[in-house]
Parts: sequence; C-alpha cells; structure tokens
Amino acid sequence: MPRLKDMFKKTGYITLGKTEEPKEKPQVPEGLWVKCPKCGATLYKEDVLENNYVCPKCEGYFRIKTKTRLRMVADKGSFEEWGTEITGRNPLDFPGYEEKLEELREKTHLKEAVTIGRARIDGQDAVIGVCDARFMMSSMGYVVGEKITRAVERATELGLPVILFCCSGGARMQEGIVSLMQMAKTSAALERHSRAGLLYVPVLTDPTTGGVTASFAMLGDIILAEPGALIGFAGPRVIAQTIGEKLPEGFQKAEFLLEKGIIDGIVERKNLKKTLSGLIRMHGKGTGYENYREIRQAFAEEAAAGPVQEAECSGEDGADRQELSAWEKVEISRDSERPSSLDYINEVFSGFVELHGDRSFRDDGAVVGGIAWFNGQPVTVIGQQKGKNTKENITRNFGMVSPEGYRKALRLMKQAEKFNRPIINFVDTPGAACGIGAEERGQGEAIARNLMEMSALKTPVLSIVIGEGGSGGALGLAVADQVWMMENATYSILSPEGFASILWKDGKRAREASEVMKITAADLKELGIIEQIIPEEVPACRESIPSITSSMREKIDKFLENSSKVSKEELVQARYERFRRM
Repeated sequence: MPRLKDMFKKTGYITLGKTEEPKEKPQVPEGLWVKCPKCGATLYKEDVLENNYVCPKCEGYFRIKTKTRLRMVADKGSFEEWGTEITGRNPLDFPGYEEKLEELREKTHLKEAVTIGRARIDGQDAVIGVCDARFMMSSMGYVVGEKITRAVERATELGLPVILFCCSGGARMQEGIVSLMQMAKTSAALERHSRAGLLYVPVLTDPTTGGVTASFAMLGDIILAEPGALIGFAGPRVIAQTIGEKLPEGFQKAEFLLEKGIIDGIVERKNLKKTLSGLIRMHGKGTGYENYREIRQAFAEEAAAGPVQEAECSGEDGADRQELSAWEKVEISRDSERPSSLDYINEVFSGFVELHGDRSFRDDGAVVGGIAWFNGQPVTVIGQQKGKNTKENITRNFGMVSPEGYRKALRLMKQAEKFNRPIINFVDTPGAACGIGAEERGQGEAIARNLMEMSALKTPVLSIVIGEGGSGGALGLAVADQVWMMENATYSILSPEGFASILWKDGKRAREASEVMKITAADLKELGIIEQIIPEEVPACRESIPSITSSMREKIDKFLENSSKVSKEELVQARYERFRRM
C-alpha cells in the first residue's frame, strides 16, 4: 500500500521556456477611473464624462472646471474672455498670500477664482461668468468682485443678459474688509443692470455660501441651481455648532431651497444650455407688449401650420344662455373635474417655464406661475391651482392661497413689468387660506399689497375667472385692465354658505343666497364688474377644452393687440378709472 504522504506530493511541471518575473505589477492607466465624491463608487471616467460629470450610480454632481463649464453651455469658439488685465492685491499684507495666489495660478491655469467674458448660448449673446472652486474655494476677493462688477457694467452698456455660475466658500479672509466690500460693489452694479431692464440669471452650484450667497448669487431675476448643490449663508457645520442641534435631512441643499421658495428652479446639467438659451430668448430685445403686432406678424407663418379650431359655442359672449340656476353654477365651478389653471396654461400657451417661490419663506403650491409664449410674445402667466385628488389638493391647499403665494404672484408680476411682458392671471379659489400660520405671516397685508401694486403695474394685465372667484382671495389676482369669466364660473364677496350664515344665521340657505348674491358671469357683466364672458357650450371639461380655449385665444389676441396701442401711463390710468367707476 503506497504511503499516504506520497499521494499528495507536488506534481512536476514541464517548462516550455524561461520567463522573467515582471518587475512591477500591472497597473490601471492613470486617469482611467474616478471616484464619485458623493457615494464613493469607482467609476469609468468616460462614463462620467458622457453623463455630464454626473455619477451614473447615485446621480451625484462632480464639481467641474471652468473650461468644462464653458464647453457645456457656450457655443464652440464663441467665448471671449474679459478682465484678464485686472491684477490682485494684498491689502492686509497677509504673509504668504501672494505666493499662494501664484502657486494656484500655476496649478489651475486660472488667473483668479472667476472667469468672465462674452459668449453665445445657442446663438444668443450673453455675458458669462464661471466661479471655480479649485482657486481658493472660489472665495471673493478684490479681483473677483472687480471682474464681476466690470463685466456687469459692460453688459449694461451693451444691453446683454448676464449668466453667472456661482460657487464659493464666501469672502476671502486674506483680504479682510476689502473682500467684504465686494458684496456691496457687485450688488450695486447688478442694480443698475436690472434698472436697464436686462436679464440676470445666477446658476448656483456646489457649494455657494457666505458673502457670495449674500450678494450677487441671490439677486437674479430668475435663480437656478444644480441638483444637490449646497447653498446657504452660514455653513451647516457652523450652524449646527451654534444652535447645538442636529440639522434636518437635506438642509441647505438646492431641493430644500426650492421648497422654501428661495430659488426658482433646479435644472439638470443635460438641460442647462437649452434652459438658459430659452430664457434669453424670452427676454430678448423687442419682446415687450408694445411690439405685439410686429411679433405676431413675424410669428404668423409658423402659427399657420397649426390652425386653431373654431369655438362651437353659440353667442358672442354666452350671456344669452341662462338655463342653469346660480346654485347649479356654484356646484359646477367647484367640480373637481373642472379644468384647472394648469390645464388652460398648457393649452393656450406654449413653452411654459414654471418659476417658484416668494424668495423668503415657501413655494406655495396653490399658485403656479412662470413665463410662456403666446403668438411669439413672451407672457407671464399665473394661476390659482386646485388639485384633482386628495393628495394633490393637500399640496395645493385646495386652491386657497397663503401669504407667500400672493407674494410669489406679485414677484412674478413685478418681473413682468420690468421686461414689459403682458400678465395673464387665472382665478380659481374658494378664498384665501385661513389659519394661524396665514395670519402670522400677514395674509391681509399680502392681499392688500397685491391690490395696490397691481393697480400701478406698467404692463397689460388680464384676469380670467375660470372656476370659483372667492372673495379677497380672488381679488388678489384680479386687479386688471379687464376681467373675464367663464360662463359657469362664479365671483362673489363670500361663499353662499358664508353669506347665508352671516346674514340669515343659517348656512343651509346657501342655495337661496346664491340666487340673490349676483355671482354669475351674466350678473357681473350687467353690473360692469367684468368685461367678457367665455362661453361654455357644455360645462368645461377635458373634452371641451380645445373649443373653449379657441375662443379664449382669439379674445386674448385682441386684448394684446389693443393693449399694444396704449402707452404705459395710459394703461395705468385706464385701470384706475375702471375700478373708480365701481
């Protein structure tokens, strides 16, 4: 029997040729793989580049270089750099500061933390600035402030929009109080640019903090941000240490600021160039309301390719159809299936870009608003929005607008005034939001402010009551040159239930109250409260929208054409006299 140990002896190998042991282990070519800064995953670099420097696994955003940013948004070969002659200073004689700057210039091939110049975005001229975190965390010192200020001044002279990609750790400590003064200097330059009626769009990237957030980063007509960007005045670590509390999940992220009404929108990198070029077009020269006839004529050939369906409703204004009682119209106006503001916005206008927030507290879901196109004319459209189901109604608060909703609407209307854009409002609310929070945040003041400011807006204003026009909540969007109503809409001092409870101490007499309140379109036209009635052959629903909006488009077209013939001063005076007669 063979010995067991011999059974496990090493087998001999045949050597075919002598090979040398490698001196070094095989290595992955340098730069072939990158690590995601968010999730830590190791990624193939080409995949990251093709995905616009966004992690394909966690969708985290990489910080990108100035040249990469310009390549993404500016037309090839169109960028012309400005301000290269501006040199740095060391106002505090801070030890080693000048050497540090020189070291960073050699390492990054940047002259400073911001690069400024003129470029084209899809053929649209603009001044573009890009902050780069590789240069002292893109902190703002004299050179950064001076380059931005000079660029904004030159943009004002040339009548160009300004797009700034913001990224910063704040003011530059090595320059002390001189750095702090750049906040005021850049802000003052932007005020002059704004007064000239020009567009400014800051795009907030990760991170945007400190003195930059408290100056040029937050002064845009439209403020955009990249997903997940850290945005705030004080850093989260400083805040947590100061207040001794754990910060909520997502605190100071772009999504948090959108919810809190501080920014207008979040745009993914893949859509950024298209979004910016679209906004520039909407704010281009010659797009004001006074040019409507010329704009429409230029747009006519394109519009002719899609003929508008004629309205099938009988009667010029629908005032001859009174077969429904006032209470029946109340019920129709409240129907959850009745078309909402967004339904009309998407049907009547094209290219709607929704803007968010009151810039101070919250984005109220009960108000939707933004910019859209009508016959080639940029318009501001705002609507009170109800939900279609319980979940949506909770988000929209059943169309009952909070103070921040009225302030958001007013912000958009003042923006429209700046750019000479007509304003189209859609009214549909049972009344303004009622509650402790609304009162704490000044519901009465918010509505009153809208009434006063809207009366003096130097741009055409049209308001259309499409459903419920409840009390001051509706009036907060209805101080206009003209007010129109859908045939089955209502517009009242109070709900019939509330009216009956106050006058007759019996809310159950709501049906009876509706008949004496004069709340229907026909009643209000007779009283001179509204100018036109938009007919409904059948109560408005999804199927009847094309027919209804055909009539609506024709009437809006006439309104804008007539408005284009009137000066700003005449518009305001006529609006004042309209309400003075009531």
